[in-house]
Amino acid sequence: MEGTEGGSASAASPVNQYWQQCSKLFQYYLDKSTPHTTYRWIGTLVLASIYALRVFYVHGFYIVSYGLGIYLLNLLIGFLSPLVDPDMEPSNGPLLPTKGSDEFKPFIRRLPEFKFWYSFTKAFCIAFVMTFLSVFDVPVFWPILLCYWIVLFALTMRRQIAHMIKYKYIPFNLGKQKYGGKKSSASSSGSRAD
Repeated sequence: MEGTEGGSASAASPVNQYWQQCSKLFQYYLDKSTPHTTYRWIGTLVLASIYALRVFYVHGFYIVSYGLGIYLLNLLIGFLSPLVDPDMEPSNGPLLPTKGSDEFKPFIRRLPEFKFWYSFTKAFCIAFVMTFLSVFDVPVFWPILLCYWIVLFALTMRRQIAHMIKYKYIPFNLGKQKYGGKKSSASSSGSRAD
C-alpha cells in the first residue's frame, strides 16, 4: 500500500510543480503591471468591450450580465468607501475629518485600486467564459433587469454620495496639491532691492 501511495505522489509532483511555476509566472507579470495603471485599465476596457460585443452578438446571457453588474457595483462601493467607516465602527485609529479644524487624515480605501482592477478584470473574464456555456443562457426580459440595475445603482450612489458629503471626503486624487501660502523669500527680497 505504501508503495502505491508514493507512486501517485511522484506522478502528481510534476503537475504540482508545473502549477506552481505557472502561478509564480502569473504573479510576476501581475506585479510588473502594478505601476502601469492606465494601460491596465485600457486592457480591461478592451476586455469589457469584447464581452459586450459577445452578449450583443449572441442576444442572450442577460442574467450573467446582470450578476456581473451587481458584482461590479459592489466593487465600486468598496473602492469609494473609506477603510474605517465612522458610521459603522468607532475606532481609535485614523478617522475622516468632519470639521475644518480637524487634522488632515489621508483617504484610505476599503478596496485599493489594484485589487479593484484585478477583481473587475477577473469578473469580466469569468463572465466571458460563462457566455460559452448554454446553461447560463436563461431567457429573461432584459429591460426589466436593466431597470432594476439602474434603480439599484442610483439608490446606492445616492447613499454613497451622502456619506461623502457628511464626512467631507473625496475618494479621488485630483492631481498634486499646491500650497497657496506665503511666497518664497527669494522673490520677495528681489522685489525689495528694486
